[in-house]
Amino acid sequence: MTSYQDAGVDIAAGDRAVELMKAQVARTARPGVRGGLGGFAGLFDLDLARYPCPVLASSTDGVGTKIAIARATGRHETIGIDLVAMVVDDLVVVGAEPLFLSDYIATGKVVPGQIAQLVAGIAQGCVLAGCALIGGETAEHPGLMAPDEYDVSGTGVGVVNADAILGPERVGAGDVLIGLGSSGLHSNGYSLVRHVLLEQGGLDLAATPDLLDGRTLADELLTPTRIYALDCLALAEQAGAHAFAHITGGGLAGNLVRVLPPHLDAIVDRSTWAPQPVFELIARTGNVSREQLELTFNLGVGMVAVVPAERAGDCLAVAAGRGVPAWRLGEVRPGSGRVELAGDYAGPGATWG
Repeated sequence: MTSYQDAGVDIAAGDRAVELMKAQVARTARPGVRGGLGGFAGLFDLDLARYPCPVLASSTDGVGTKIAIARATGRHETIGIDLVAMVVDDLVVVGAEPLFLSDYIATGKVVPGQIAQLVAGIAQGCVLAGCALIGGETAEHPGLMAPDEYDVSGTGVGVVNADAILGPERVGAGDVLIGLGSSGLHSNGYSLVRHVLLEQGGLDLAATPDLLDGRTLADELLTPTRIYALDCLALAEQAGAHAFAHITGGGLAGNLVRVLPPHLDAIVDRSTWAPQPVFELIARTGNVSREQLELTFNLGVGMVAVVPAERAGDCLAVAAGRGVPAWRLGEVRPGSGRVELAGDYAGPGATWG
C-alpha cells in the first residue's frame, strides 16, 4: 500500500511541529483573540469603544533571500522576527495598530525543530509589535522544494480610526524629517549582499572582517530587523507625527517619496548620520556605487517620521525614551514631490562616489 509519506509528506512530523509551536503562539495572546490553534480560521474581536470609526489595514510580506544565510548557518531563530517587522512596520505607517498576524511556511521537508525555531522567532516579533499570532500554515512540498529549503510569508491586519489615518494628506511645508536608526541591513538587498560578499569577495560566513569589529559575518547578516510598530504609535500619539516612511527596498528616497504630496519636496541631509560599517564592507568589497547602495539598502535609516517642526523635540525625546536612535534628518519644502539627498555621509561613507 502506498502512503502520503511515501510521496514525501510526513503528516506526523507536521503534527509534532504544531505541538512544539503551541507555547510560542500562546506568548502572543492579547485582548481580542478568540480561541486557539486548531481552528480553520483565527478569530479576533475588534474593540469598538477604542476604535469607533475603524478602518482596517492589511499588509503581506516575506523575508527574501536573507533565508539563504539562515540555511547556510543552520540558524533559523531570527528569521521570524524579520518577517513580523516587514509586515507590521508597513501597517504602522498609516497609523494602524497591528492586531494580528498569520504566517505561511513552505518547505521541502518538515523538520519539527526547525519549524519550531521559525515560529519562535515569529512569536517574538509579534510580542515586540504588540500583535497576536492568530494562525498559520506549514506546507510540505516534496519534489518542488529541496528537503532543506523553506520560505516564509505573513499577512498582518491592523486598525486605525478614520480620522487618525496618517499619510501625505497631513504632510506640510516646514515639517521636519526624523530618522529612526536601523539595526543594520534589515531584510532587503540580500541578493546583492550575497553576490558581493560571498561570491565576489569569497568571504566565509564565519569570518570576522576588520570593519565588523570582531563580529562574524553571519552575526552581522542575521541581525534581526528592528520592529518600530509600538515606537511609531507612540510618536503619533505623543509627538503628533504626520506620516511615516518604512525604508525597505528602494532605499530612503524610493520610500520617502511615497508619503509626499505632489507639491512638496523632502530634503535629506546625508551628513546627519554615518551608515553602519556593514554598508562600507559591501561598498569596498564589490566596488558598489553610492547610487546603487542608496537604491538597495536603508543605509542606517529604518524608518522616517515626518513631524511638525514645533514637535521635533518631542519626537526625539519620545524616541530616546524608548531606546530608539533618532536624529533630525532633514525637512519638507515646497516643490514637486521629489526627495533630494544632499551632502555627504558622516564617517567612511563620505568617500562613496
